[in-house]
Amino acid sequence: MCGIFAAYRVPEVDSFKDKALKYSKRIRHRGPDWSGNVVANSTILCHERLAIVGLDAGAQPITSTDGRYTLTVNGEIYNHIHIRQQFPDYKFKTMSDCEPIIPLFEKYGVDAPKHLDGMFAWVLYDKKEDRIIAARDPIGVTTLYMGRSSKNPKTVFFASELKCLTDECDSIQAFPPGHVYDSNTDKFTRYFQPDWWDENRIANVPVDYKKVRETLELAVRKRLMAEVPYGVLLSGGLDSSLIASIAARETAKAAKEIESATEGIDASHTLTGVDDEGHLALSGWTRLHSFAVGLPGAPDLIAAKKVAKYIGTIHHEHTFTLQEGFDALSDVIWHLETYDVTTIRASTPMYLLSRKIKAQGVKMVLSGEGSDEIFGGYLYFANAPSPAEFHTECVKRVKNLHYADCLRANKSTMAWGLEARVPFLDRSFLQLCMNIDPKDKTIDQKAGKIEKYILRKAFDTKDEPNTKPYLPDEILWRQKEQFSDGVGYSWIDGLKDLAEASVTDEQLANPKPEWGDDIPHTKEAYFYRCKFDELFPSKVAASTVMRWIPKAEWGCNEDPSGRYASIHESTVLDKK
Repeated sequence: MCGIFAAYRVPEVDSFKDKALKYSKRIRHRGPDWSGNVVANSTILCHERLAIVGLDAGAQPITSTDGRYTLTVNGEIYNHIHIRQQFPDYKFKTMSDCEPIIPLFEKYGVDAPKHLDGMFAWVLYDKKEDRIIAARDPIGVTTLYMGRSSKNPKTVFFASELKCLTDECDSIQAFPPGHVYDSNTDKFTRYFQPDWWDENRIANVPVDYKKVRETLELAVRKRLMAEVPYGVLLSGGLDSSLIASIAARETAKAAKEIESATEGIDASHTLTGVDDEGHLALSGWTRLHSFAVGLPGAPDLIAAKKVAKYIGTIHHEHTFTLQEGFDALSDVIWHLETYDVTTIRASTPMYLLSRKIKAQGVKMVLSGEGSDEIFGGYLYFANAPSPAEFHTECVKRVKNLHYADCLRANKSTMAWGLEARVPFLDRSFLQLCMNIDPKDKTIDQKAGKIEKYILRKAFDTKDEPNTKPYLPDEILWRQKEQFSDGVGYSWIDGLKDLAEASVTDEQLANPKPEWGDDIPHTKEAYFYRCKFDELFPSKVAASTVMRWIPKAEWGCNEDPSGRYASIHESTVLDKK
């Protein structure tokens, strides 16, 4: 992951360069390892680098040997080795996983993103044609914004974060995931068109538990591509625990393979190998490190410790106080660029933890975002009137992930130059699981089918001979606890008390006229919106935000906390 800024067809580009560098510097937290820029014709591309792959020679922007193409990328391309093999005659200048995008574009044009397996936001400039192409990954794991100015209608701006554009643009939008923009047509084209994308097409494929398990394992394996120490975010919930368990197995497997291949050589710190799929696997240590955060005694900390002991990770537990969380709110909103209640609630502990992780020398972590949207894991899904409506809601939630959990995972970690990778949003895993008949996904307590039953069942291997279970039953079948709840119930309660003391009844009853129809209905929501407006006074900034609210028409409470769902069990795991 990195930070990118680009300005296409800028009048007097040489004099604009100082501004461009200033705007790029605003996102240097995303790429603290190096900065670069290239000016071609009237276009400038800037890059703030976080070095994960190709450490010695992966600086960006990357320019093709003939000087025609210049590329700046924020992301990771997991199939870059496979792509390189398709272009034996192309003169690659680096070992960067991003450089293969250039020959891919030369061959396929705007269809190039279809051939990429990864998370990415990139801008490519064709100097010969004075043409710019930009693309974002299928689900929007990687953030990207696009802006324009009415003063110079032909100028187009791109940036990893909103804050780079607010001084120049009076029109800003979140770049739509799964799309490519071409200046030749001045239009977006959707390149990601899976059959499950249509909300009205109800899936009907019976679940294949073995395939679910194998596909997720491969998704984790390919995301261990790194040349730096990595770890896992471990909340003790089902999703992060499964990712951690798989990653621990893969890391141990790689360690054994490399120990065998390097017998007599000290390989205790840096391990490198290539799996059967051609993916580079590298570990900073011979054992996986896991990281958890919460208020003292939080449900997640208790569960995470049990998981770590079971799967054999070197575990790091970090706590924070309510006041530390409150003190970080303005910084969190500055980095998140949203006023969505549930995103801010969950992002604050993640933001605090990310700083601790980076201080421990780690630059990449795996995280569990996406599972709840794919499998209908939020407790309010129990209120779904029918399997069809359950499925439609799942599709909608996945399509809007770039406004919520993807945004949170990306910006909370990248605030400290830490990269988060999300195996559940792997294209193959999505293709498989979004086509599963929703009758297999729905929650039915009477039948013993709790939320995410499919995922739990796929990894319930205790009856398989000679197979160590992935997780203990008390974790595998633990009820969904949303991250902002699991870090300690007093966290959300404390935020509500803070907002109650900060916002009057009169203020809540009289929202600001410039908010239009986007009116906060709680003091907490009002409190966050005011902080957002202070940090981003430009009226166009709010147009990039979407609030996450459970479905009121299903009889759900407006508060997004899972504790307000009727089936929530307000229990804490045994502390033994």
